[in-house]
Amino acid sequence: MNQVSQAQTAPAKLVIVSRESALAMWQAEFIRDQLRALYQQTEISISGMTTQGDQLLDVTLSKIGGKGLFVKELETALQDGWADIAVHSLKDVPMHLPPGFMIACISKREDARDAFISNLYANLEELPPGSIVGTSSLRRESQLRACFPHLKIESLRGNVQTRLRKLDEGRYSAIILAAAGLKRLGLNDRIRAFISPESSLPAVGQGALAIECLSSRPDLEVLLRPLHDADTAACVKAERALSRALAGNCQVPLGGFAEIIDSKLRLRGFVGSPDGKRMAHAELYGTTDDPEALGNAVAQALRMQGAEEILASQDLK
Repeated sequence: MNQVSQAQTAPAKLVIVSRESALAMWQAEFIRDQLRALYQQTEISISGMTTQGDQLLDVTLSKIGGKGLFVKELETALQDGWADIAVHSLKDVPMHLPPGFMIACISKREDARDAFISNLYANLEELPPGSIVGTSSLRRESQLRACFPHLKIESLRGNVQTRLRKLDEGRYSAIILAAAGLKRLGLNDRIRAFISPESSLPAVGQGALAIECLSSRPDLEVLLRPLHDADTAACVKAERALSRALAGNCQVPLGGFAEIIDSKLRLRGFVGSPDGKRMAHAELYGTTDDPEALGNAVAQALRMQGAEEILASQDLK
């Protein structure tokens, strides 16, 4: 569809709902600005909300229902009709959407890697025994404990600025955050080292943005089509299929990362116990035409290595 016909079908008004954290608002503003450039006659606004996941910071996400707590209120806004679309970090979106909702668009992925942040040390290898490393992710915790059993891993909740402040106050020797969020907020200088996927397999969907709307709004899917990145979508569909097949969410240590290499889709996945003592890894290639099949195949390969037994172990309860 060309820009003239897009403009003719654009609504007079469009409301984006977002979490109120600095990163979430940056993401919503990023999408808003792209839409404004395409649909100059449309009035586009952002409505910020504080979600339950933002309010409950004294316990780990795995104990209070997972990352779905970051999107439920936004979905209510869509359902009640006072917002048209919601912008999410895809890694926060549950593997199963509630009936009546759809992911209408997946934008081009930012850096999917984890990032090492410290005021004292250059990388994980430099940390002395007993150093405290902060992370909110069981996925990261499992991989850290497997590779660096001499480190002490402690929970770290809050938005990016809050986590950096806790590091600067000396509560942690280092913290691990998603590189994408730091880059989007212009905080590249806080990154001491990028952690390769070989050392820390990213979360499913990490670095990608998803735009959600009601499934009864195909007009919005058409409107958002210019923002959709087919390569990113193929990668994250494979990752999400892997996680879905193993009932993955933030309550279990699971990672998945897909990339396109020489026109083929490569997917790596892992499942581990929180203490890092039991791990299953798998890697397969597939096609971008059927990314879900690749995700299911990697899930099956992980099952062959005991993934379901790991996930059902007492360590996860």
